[in-house]
Amino acid sequence: MTKSRGATYQCDVCGHRPAKWMGRCPECGEWGSVIEAAAPATGLGPTALRAVPSRAPLEPARPIAEISAAPAQARPTGVAEFDRVLGGGIVPGGVVLLAGEPGVGKSTLLLDVAQQWAKHSDTPSLVVSGEESVSQVRLRAERIGALHERLYLAAESDLSAVLGHLDAVKPGLLILDSVQTISAPGTDGVAGGVTQVRAVTAALVAIAKERGLATVLVGHVTKDGNVAGPRVLEHLVDVVLNFEGDKHSSLRMVRGLKNRFGAADEVGCFEMHEGGITSLPDPSGLFLTRYADAVSGTCVSVAMEGRRALVVEVQALIGAQTPGSPRRTVSGLDSARLAMIIAVLQQRAQIQLHDREVYAATVGGLRVTEPAVDLALALAAASAAHDLPMPPDLVVVGEVGLTGEVRRVGAVPRRLAEAARLGFRFALVPPGCGPAATGVTPPGMRVLEVGDVRTALHYAVKASAEADPR
Repeated sequence: MTKSRGATYQCDVCGHRPAKWMGRCPECGEWGSVIEAAAPATGLGPTALRAVPSRAPLEPARPIAEISAAPAQARPTGVAEFDRVLGGGIVPGGVVLLAGEPGVGKSTLLLDVAQQWAKHSDTPSLVVSGEESVSQVRLRAERIGALHERLYLAAESDLSAVLGHLDAVKPGLLILDSVQTISAPGTDGVAGGVTQVRAVTAALVAIAKERGLATVLVGHVTKDGNVAGPRVLEHLVDVVLNFEGDKHSSLRMVRGLKNRFGAADEVGCFEMHEGGITSLPDPSGLFLTRYADAVSGTCVSVAMEGRRALVVEVQALIGAQTPGSPRRTVSGLDSARLAMIIAVLQQRAQIQLHDREVYAATVGGLRVTEPAVDLALALAAASAAHDLPMPPDLVVVGEVGLTGEVRRVGAVPRRLAEAARLGFRFALVPPGCGPAATGVTPPGMRVLEVGDVRTALHYAVKASAEADPR
């Protein structure tokens, strides 16, 4: 590669500017992404800034009490779980960035959102696809039943053409799939590069604010699961959502990462099927297994996904003795937490697992990383080691420390209320989280506080013996 004197270089993936050309970006590690770029503007020094003349603002500043908040009220899209994550709906003039892995269902979900908007709103919706033709989008819309006379489709990869469609259709909702496929005329770089993505996003944000246009941008993700493009992309938009899901499972989740108009920790649940994608207002049943007979190696806990309590079943299997380093395999759980729980069981509960293979998983494809399911994982492993089934109506919540103590976790009343709604009648919780401390007891549920893992095992075994006199 020929290097001109005085040239500057920039990574086309992350925007890093190395001092010289190199084959691999030192910031993001991508190969062949460093290209020659225009030199950055030097800017103005303090002396020159004092010479900049002032100008009249486009809109004078007003007292905050005189400014109406009505234009910023959220408008429901018609997709309940999507509105839940957004905080009640999408705000006119707000820009939403939805990112996710290829094939997870982003386009299917947003096509349903566009159809619901066209059906229930007084303004049309416009879907601009830079990756598919209008015929391909039409086939998907026909398959999922998302046809409406006020839903407009366009296939464009040029920003000027997109703006022309906005002037012709005058939609209330714009969905751009995806922002990495659109190029801005007069901007250096190729479509999807740092410079192009920044320019396209900045232009669309300015237009959305000026016209009060609700806008949803689809974004690509890197191999690490992060939003592709410069980090400034997430700063420009108002809402950042991540669409998650295992291709081998029907469960899909939209998780909020940033929200200027509401809570940023909400989670929406969906089910993907042949007819499209539908909201799941009550997904807890997907993460439980109903057994005809008692089975060892399972225990039920309640995880918090945002503000939503989800009852989840944790399973454990103890394999044969293996010389050397036995295998530790997890699915939907943190492998580091499993290793810690095994060590605690060995040292604090005298359950020897150092030479045994241990497998742990969650049911239904849910990934749980919070420590509130530690106690359930410990009881499931102990149940599998002793081949002793846990009581079918038992639910446990708590973090396990290295000394074997059970630590407090948040939102215990909400967790127990969800478990009681699904028929669980016996709960083990950390100290200070029982009815005496919270003043709340779910109807028909017996709640006991346990201070350590051995006490939790004692009560669980006792309850199991009472449930099965044999």
